[in-house]
Amino acid sequence: MSMASMPDWSQLQPGFADPVHDAQNVFRAVLDALARPGRLRGVGSRLAPSEEASVAARATLLALADATTAVWLQCVLPELASALRFHTGAPLLDDASALSGAHFALLTDPAHCPALERFALGTAESPEDSTTLIVDVPTLAAGHTGCEGLRLRLRGPGIATHADVTVGGLDAAFWQARAALASRFPAGLDLLIGAGDTVLGLPRTTHVEVC
Repeated sequence: MSMASMPDWSQLQPGFADPVHDAQNVFRAVLDALARPGRLRGVGSRLAPSEEASVAARATLLALADATTAVWLQCVLPELASALRFHTGAPLLDDASALSGAHFALLTDPAHCPALERFALGTAESPEDSTTLIVDVPTLAAGHTGCEGLRLRLRGPGIATHADVTVGGLDAAFWQARAALASRFPAGLDLLIGAGDTVLGLPRTTHVEVC
């Protein structure tokens, strides 16, 4: 490999201290969050804080991404990009024209989220061929007290009656656009919303009402 084509690892950040067990624990936390929408799950303090993205968002990508899963980064995040290339081998996308080819998409500026229809939604025959959106938000809490943000009520599989959460950084228009995808089920988008070291799972089967 020529020096000109070698990756620049000068901004490489450490990955998991225990790559196998840490990745397994984060993977289980994410699966549990998706199976029980409305129940916030902690991924643990497995990574050092970063100004680029939350621990939850970065740990989720490090646990889920691999050399076969393309990752789209909404913003330029050199530290995270280097970590993903080195620790997972995931191909990275940063061109908006490549949205439909992303297995995972990290939104770190959710107020300027691209139209949801531009991501891969899967098909009735292959609903799994869709993008999982990992949305980094400033605030996230169970219930309707404790932090600033939009109050949401969740209903659907995995929820006994309803669950209330408060999510900052995503306005009502985002949730309206998500609701518009319901007619395409079983195609659609699954969401993982992260803040700090906490993650909220919202599979496409979850109905979200803005309170």
